[in-house]
Amino acid sequence: MRTLSGMTSSQTPVTTRLAGHGLWRAVASASHLLADDGSVAPTIFAEMSARAQETGSINLGQGFPDTDGPQTLLDDAVAAIRGGANQYPPGRGTPELRRAIADHQRRFYGIELDPDTQVLVTVGATEGIAASILAVCQPGDEVVMLEPFFDSYAAAITLAGAVRRTVPLQFPDYRLDPEVLAAAFGPRTRAVLLNSPHNPTGRVLTRSELDAVARLAVEHDAIVITDEVYEHLIFDGLEHVPLSTLPGMAERTLSVSSAGKTFSVTGWKIGWVTGPAELVTAVTTVKQFLSYVSGGPLQPAVAKALALPDPTYQGLASRLQAARDVLTQGLLDAGFAVAPTSGTYFVVADAAPLGYPDGLELCRRLPDLAGVVAIPLHVFYDQPDDAGSLVRFAFCKRPEVLAEAVLRLKRLAQAR
Repeated sequence: MRTLSGMTSSQTPVTTRLAGHGLWRAVASASHLLADDGSVAPTIFAEMSARAQETGSINLGQGFPDTDGPQTLLDDAVAAIRGGANQYPPGRGTPELRRAIADHQRRFYGIELDPDTQVLVTVGATEGIAASILAVCQPGDEVVMLEPFFDSYAAAITLAGAVRRTVPLQFPDYRLDPEVLAAAFGPRTRAVLLNSPHNPTGRVLTRSELDAVARLAVEHDAIVITDEVYEHLIFDGLEHVPLSTLPGMAERTLSVSSAGKTFSVTGWKIGWVTGPAELVTAVTTVKQFLSYVSGGPLQPAVAKALALPDPTYQGLASRLQAARDVLTQGLLDAGFAVAPTSGTYFVVADAAPLGYPDGLELCRRLPDLAGVVAIPLHVFYDQPDDAGSLVRFAFCKRPEVLAEAVLRLKRLAQAR
């Protein structure tokens, strides 16, 4: 059999035959997964989770809770399965979920949406973001985004043939410098990809920071794609301000969120995109050739969950805030420097005070040193060395698990 390079399949291994072909190579490279020999390495998340299993370590690496969401949500999903809601839902999502999303946006933010034309249900926020980027960007377009950034952003931008223009946020306060932000915009700026509450840093952007983004987006006629999956998981009395509510932004903003993080059902992958009808239609056109639809019986359950009373939402955030406080103090006691966290599942810590200048090296040793797994921040940067000694820990775990993790992390301080 002849390969694309003209060699026979018996002459060279598959990875070598394919190494020069297809977008997979560019995506793997953008995600720091491409090895020198052309093979694709596992993600650091897979590597660290495997280490957790091998060593019996507590996994504070990947951002998934170790408890299920509200019982009513789970019961509603079971009822939908037993009730026969197991075939393809409509391409844009079930009518009840689209109405519930529109009601949610009105209830919490005063945003008015037509559920038939301005709401699209997606396979989690990851697909919503990817489909949005593919819908609005052409090869050579530039996308402005904060750095560090969630790793799927780089892959989606690469798939679109677009170019990243990153705006660095600096440990420990991770504030957005308006001059650095402005310098990232240029004549080829097509889109802004904005994440607040921000993963991995836990920052919640202030109104003045959001205003700076909005002004530049209007000035450069850029479309803004907002990742708001942690919108309800904000601490210390802060509030989430959707960028689409700012002057001049409703007509140019695609807002992305999901049920997974809010309701502790990350495996369900029920997300959504909302915004102007013409932009949502463009995203729908792309999305229908990615997954088409998903989660038929889960969609009516999520629709009901979005209507849960305010105390339910407040309880989810307050429990996470308590978990943040436990882990943050434990990291400080272990000798880390810790960035303040205002939202999300995560806290960023600096291992340099412990004598570890390389966060990746520490994370690979941490299971043996302390029986805990974390994620090095290098996977969230274009240039991995920029992450230095920074490490991300997830606190979306049961109180007893965090208490044990804190006890184990004390071994680091005792070993100094």
